[in-house]
Amino acid sequence: MYASELIDRAVTTATATLATPEGVAAFVFAAIAATLNVTSTLVKTMIPLRLLMVGSNIGFVIYGALMQAYPVLLLHAVLVPINLYRLIEMVRLTQRVRRVTQSQDTSGLWLRPYMKRRKLKAGTVLFRKGDIADHLYMLTNGRIELVEIGTELPAGRIFGEIAFFTPGKRRTATARCIEDSEVLAINESTVNQLYYQNPVFGFQMIGLVADRLSADIRRLDASLEAARNNPSVAAEVPSRPA
Repeated sequence: MYASELIDRAVTTATATLATPEGVAAFVFAAIAATLNVTSTLVKTMIPLRLLMVGSNIGFVIYGALMQAYPVLLLHAVLVPINLYRLIEMVRLTQRVRRVTQSQDTSGLWLRPYMKRRKLKAGTVLFRKGDIADHLYMLTNGRIELVEIGTELPAGRIFGEIAFFTPGKRRTATARCIEDSEVLAINESTVNQLYYQNPVFGFQMIGLVADRLSADIRRLDASLEAARNNPSVAAEVPSRPA
């Protein structure tokens, strides 16, 4: 079939379609849906993208119903609830993170819906210094110690996040259970998806890391002050990081 024949057939089909009110409406909805679909490829964040995709899906559903194009109708009818679910999920995450940001809560409760529960026996080493970081954790029950710095984590504390932001993604301390404990864990892949899909989540993660580093600096400053007051232990205290 020659190109001219294809063009003639397309023109004939379009003319027949636009000859009825249903055809005109179908054409309008298809044009709107296509425009939204193309626009969705230009946005950089997930919530606008999902909104555009839901609008596009609905437009194609209406087109499919008016033109009795059942494959198109079925495909986009399936995609509507999928995109709606993802949209609602991201909106809820954004609301949780904003509430946390406003309350200055760094406990990590906003991550709970994305975490899986793990029970650990006393003496279990959750990770060792130098291990590759593949999970972020929150202690819900029990006692866990960061061995190298002799710090015991309180219940509700999120930990293991700093290693995600280091060049080698290596653990900076060993986490060992002092007694039977329970933690919530979220894997690196999920953290990365949330981080890149939702800017508010990303800023909250950065704030969490900054809070931890600030606490480390305060602890080191206290050690330096103690060393000044007691020169005999000065050699054991590392210099303050820049």
